[in-house]
Amino acid sequence: MLSWDDYEEAPSNAQADQAVIADAVQKQMESEAAQRAAEQQAAAAEQKAAAERKAAAERQAAAEQEAATPAPVVAEESVSTERVTVDQKAMINCRADLNQLVPFKYDWAWQKYLDGCANHWMPQEVNMTADIALWKSEDGLSDDERTIVKRSLGFFSTADSLVANNLVLAIYRLITNPECRQYLLRQAFEEAIHTHAYQYCIESLGMDEGEIFNMYHEVPTVAEKASWALKYTKEINDPGFTTGTVDTDKTLLKNLIAYYCVLEGIFFYCGFTQILSMGRRNKMTGTSEQFQYILRDESMHVNFGIDVINQIKLENPHLWDDEMQASAKEMILEGTTLEVGYARDTMPRGVLGMNANMMEEYLQFIANRRLAQIGLTEQYPGVKNPFPWMSEIMDLKKEKNFFETRVTDYQTGGALTWD
Repeated sequence: MLSWDDYEEAPSNAQADQAVIADAVQKQMESEAAQRAAEQQAAAAEQKAAAERKAAAERQAAAEQEAATPAPVVAEESVSTERVTVDQKAMINCRADLNQLVPFKYDWAWQKYLDGCANHWMPQEVNMTADIALWKSEDGLSDDERTIVKRSLGFFSTADSLVANNLVLAIYRLITNPECRQYLLRQAFEEAIHTHAYQYCIESLGMDEGEIFNMYHEVPTVAEKASWALKYTKEINDPGFTTGTVDTDKTLLKNLIAYYCVLEGIFFYCGFTQILSMGRRNKMTGTSEQFQYILRDESMHVNFGIDVINQIKLENPHLWDDEMQASAKEMILEGTTLEVGYARDTMPRGVLGMNANMMEEYLQFIANRRLAQIGLTEQYPGVKNPFPWMSEIMDLKKEKNFFETRVTDYQTGGALTWD
């Protein structure tokens, strides 16, 4: 440290004395600052070195411990060599090997798969030339007929997508029988063909695609049907949803009833009848022919779904309690009411030899059929089929026989021909 003794020989001039002192003080402060910086750097370097020595020691200790610990033995997953028997198979909650297709437990499911394959068709095989000319003609169709064509294509193009999504995202995963899964794969492909067919008609006729494909958002009677179906899919579409409890098994069963008995089993019938009636009058014959192919497929879907529902009931009788039966009946009646509303919306006046009242009776006739097929009491006594000509295409009392007839020229040709 500086002391006043250091300046005993300093010049007597006051300013010079102050300059000397200030310079000396500045140098001393710089020296002390440099010393402190050097000490701090040395301390930091020592801390870093200590940390590195500690980390190295920890790594070495861990390595020594790992070397001293024997490697764990990975247990091999046991693979059952037991063959699956028929009794081990079940429609839901089955623990048997799902990859083993045979022996079949449900021969009817495999037969429907084979029938579906034999009925294969593609939309482009149908000639749409006459439809295009009629649609573009100013006086070719009435306004009511045009509305029917648009609404049918608008609803069905969405409905078959809803069915396909439900199959692929939920039902296939939850049905635990391999031969039924085989048919579900075929059905999913057929739904894709149907959506393709509607798009083919829409594109061929030069319709406004935005208008048609947004009807399930914008047209109330179409939106109500789509919304009704979606509420039965929401829960089981969750990847975390599993069956195995009474409540979850009932949730799956309700979905099957909603889609097979109502969406495909009731919601499709007003539109199909309207378009097929057009074809009988030599109008929109290409579109009508495609609807004939689609109706053939959809009727088989309904029959398959009803068999699945009844098999689940047989194997799980505790699910088919009074509450479930009441719920199933309510679903079918709700669906009938919605479809009647759709019929009145699309047929405000008589058209194509039918009217909304006749269609209501027809839909009640079909609803009775659906109720009876799953073991419930018919709710519309005395109703009859007001469109007997529909039996030429599909007799609801002999749906199975309708599909057992052999199809000729169906795989490659445009015309429906049965032996």
